[in-house]
Amino acid sequence: MTERMRELVAELDASLLREHGTDAAFHDHLTEMQRDLGIMHGERPIAPFLRPYFLEASRYAEIQKAAKLIFGAFNRMTEAALSDSAILAELGLTEDEEKWARLHPGYEAVSVNSRLDTFLSADGFAFLEYNAENPAGIGDQRSLAKLARSIPTVANFLNDVPHYFPDPLESLSSAVESAYREYGGRESSPSVAIVDWEGVDTEAEFHLLAAHFESKGMSAFICDPRELEYANEVLSARGRNIDVFFKRIIIHEFFERFSNGHALFEALKSGSVCMINSFRSKIPHKKSGFAILTDDRFAHLFTSEQRETIAKHVPWTRRLADTATTYRGGSVGLLDLVRERRERFVLKPNDDYGGHGISFGWESSEAEWDRAIESALNDHFIVQERVDVERTDIPIYADGTAGIESLNVDLDPFLFNGNVDGAMVRLGGGSLVNITQGGMEAALCILEDY
Repeated sequence: MTERMRELVAELDASLLREHGTDAAFHDHLTEMQRDLGIMHGERPIAPFLRPYFLEASRYAEIQKAAKLIFGAFNRMTEAALSDSAILAELGLTEDEEKWARLHPGYEAVSVNSRLDTFLSADGFAFLEYNAENPAGIGDQRSLAKLARSIPTVANFLNDVPHYFPDPLESLSSAVESAYREYGGRESSPSVAIVDWEGVDTEAEFHLLAAHFESKGMSAFICDPRELEYANEVLSARGRNIDVFFKRIIIHEFFERFSNGHALFEALKSGSVCMINSFRSKIPHKKSGFAILTDDRFAHLFTSEQRETIAKHVPWTRRLADTATTYRGGSVGLLDLVRERRERFVLKPNDDYGGHGISFGWESSEAEWDRAIESALNDHFIVQERVDVERTDIPIYADGTAGIESLNVDLDPFLFNGNVDGAMVRLGGGSLVNITQGGMEAALCILEDY
């Protein structure tokens, strides 16, 4: 961001604190707006900010270009994994995950809608995880923008600066429609079922998604996978036929609960439903995919442009094991490296979400880190090199007062068939910036460079 842009944002923050620093009634009003708009995680409003997060257009364009290349790299990795059992083994799919990943979804994109979890830094950005199968947050963005625009001081500021709020809901509905037509769907108003467990904390977003699909001429409803039925080559729930199974349920949780005779499996085998995202999306979703991207053994899978982007924007990652590997141009024992330099590394489970099971070496004692390593060796974990994280100063309110806090920025671009439109902006004080673990979310506003 240019110095002039920083000055303008700082002036805005000062104005917001002068006007609303102790305005508890206004804070309560913003909280109630969040409830009305469905910007909730369970019963918790997630956006206690007095303004949006601002990102300059040139930086956003850089992220868009790099994310599209990484999307292409993950697609190439997926193709290779389906034909090479050694690569598939590195990724750690279960028997059921592999079986159903081999079923072609009827469209070419591995992930119709996905999200790259990204840390910004002073000199760039790094892609840390890829939510290829079940990205949350798309439905929140329009509501977050509406919340930000409702603050008069912010609205006045935006009247004077060239800007826009990305609206990924538009790209989502277009991508779903496109995938359905490519699959062979012929209904002029396809019925879309948004499927997840009843009562999950992200349920408020499902209603936003359903309303948007309806506004685009589709028929949409929300259901639980336990309500699905299959008969006469038709998948249904609550007495309604399903043309598009919009999957929000986590794949490994689905397999834990249901056998291969479940109605969804029967519908997929007969090609009776278009599933978005398909079971195939589990391949790039595994965090071990980052080990494939960054290990020289697999460099041949990617184009030169993809390799260049990986080297610049993907941190060194390996599957944790008692083995030799390469690190910064040399050969090392992986466990020795991770033990001796714990301040450089983070351990993550290969397939979990919400920040579960993550251990940060720089926040652990030597004994704690050793225990984390030993535990991880009994499961499928990755070790990833630490990256710098940019902090932003932003006005935040709580308990009747507002002030400036410096928070870590986790900016996660949404991809629709590989094209970025918008991003989830998560802000938090700790190393783990995650909504499930108490993180917060701000609207994303793109400021034109000037």
